Amino acid sequence: MIAIGQKKECFFDEYLIDTEKTTAQWRVHEPVRRECVIEHDEPWEGDGCNFHNFFWDEEKKIYRMYYLGWWMLSKCKGIRVCYAESEDGLHWVKPSLGICEFEGSRDNNIILDTTMHPNIDNFMVFKDDNPACPPERRYKAICSNHDKKDFGLWHYYSEDGIHFKHGGMVTDKGFFDSLNVAFWDAEAGKYRCYYRSMHNIFDSTKIPKWGEADVFADEDAWRDIRTIESDDFEHWTEPKQLDFGDAEDIQLYTNLVQKYPRAPHIFVGFPTRYIRRKEWSKNFEELCGLEKRRERMEVNPRYGEVITDCVFMTSRDGLHFKRYDEAFMRPEPEHPNNWVYGDRYPARGFLETSSDIKGADPELSMFAPDNHWMGEPARLIRFSMRCDGFVSLHAGVKEETIVTKPFTYEGSELRINFATSAWGYLYITLVGEDGTRVESGEIFGNKIDRRVGFPEGAVAALAGKAVTMEIRMRDADMYAIQFV
Repeated sequence: MIAIGQKKECFFDEYLIDTEKTTAQWRVHEPVRRECVIEHDEPWEGDGCNFHNFFWDEEKKIYRMYYLGWWMLSKCKGIRVCYAESEDGLHWVKPSLGICEFEGSRDNNIILDTTMHPNIDNFMVFKDDNPACPPERRYKAICSNHDKKDFGLWHYYSEDGIHFKHGGMVTDKGFFDSLNVAFWDAEAGKYRCYYRSMHNIFDSTKIPKWGEADVFADEDAWRDIRTIESDDFEHWTEPKQLDFGDAEDIQLYTNLVQKYPRAPHIFVGFPTRYIRRKEWSKNFEELCGLEKRRERMEVNPRYGEVITDCVFMTSRDGLHFKRYDEAFMRPEPEHPNNWVYGDRYPARGFLETSSDIKGADPELSMFAPDNHWMGEPARLIRFSMRCDGFVSLHAGVKEETIVTKPFTYEGSELRINFATSAWGYLYITLVGEDGTRVESGEIFGNKIDRRVGFPEGAVAALAGKAVTMEIRMRDADMYAIQFV
């Protein structure tokens, strides 16, 4: 029996759904491009600005963002870790921190550079909400070290989120050249880490060594995502490769795994797919940015041949994921600076923003960079979507049904996140174990939090008892339910 209490249940997966009786289909919804929020136009930033990650710092009442600054074709050598902050998540400031020197000046927002970490490739920061965490380690970071001597995934720590000290090794069993992530999972009472590794498609236990000749070009070396756990951030479990069930083994670069803040018992992730055609075709000659594509290929052929996009995945246990292989973020309509290796590398983090429509429901916002490796400063773009709106159960012109597995709930009313057309509708029925049926009236509209009209006291009467939910729907989408 599934006990949902008063938790929001998003229809991201089959957890609550009786798939044999449900005829509505899952549908992935793409976010909408909005405005540029950061121009990476400082000389220490560049066209390689990527691996953005940000979070709301409740104590300081600011959003903190961390990202890499570098130029792909070495206008200024080395990778730097940069910092920005914002009160609203839309207007960002790059504070002058005075920590690292760049071209004779410390007037910049760099918090780490090659003098402090010679072979840094990524830097992900989180604020540790573990009650047992000492104040001087409240902010934690993980990053890769590609030195042959100290190769691995390492951690840093900080008291203020800006000045970081080198910690210890997290693991050396992987590859790590991506935005690896770590966080405290309050529901499970442990730390989780997700990072990039590689496997051989014929031997899932093989992990190539960093520096092996042509390892990246080897079609048998396949990019994947691994996870490890820890009780204390010092001692970690053996890595496990994420389990996607019977889904195709597709190369995945970043992972962006995180707890969904509106339903923190659910994991979501936004891995970037790494797609390399087996040969150069005539289509590449017609694809945008040909001159710069050829320039990048002089460094490495795959820098021109690889194209990336982003998909959505979700999990209940942090290991077994449902991955949707219809793109969540496609490369956009062609222009001179897209359809490249590095397209659709979203930032890790969510932001709740107001709608452009006065009085409408708030939205979720995410960020993703433009101009990756194009010889021009990168730009960070905001994308918006419906709250809980990554995936819905959808019905078109024909009436479809959603039927749940038996569950119990707490509360006296049901609230839903849904959308219909003017012609569309929903009808919701709660069915008790004894056959009792409580039916709603017709529901139509478009709201992220709508109270469903049932007979007075009917929902409260079934609280704590096993029920199933039946939903009839036409020209409609169902995103989430919550009893309150």
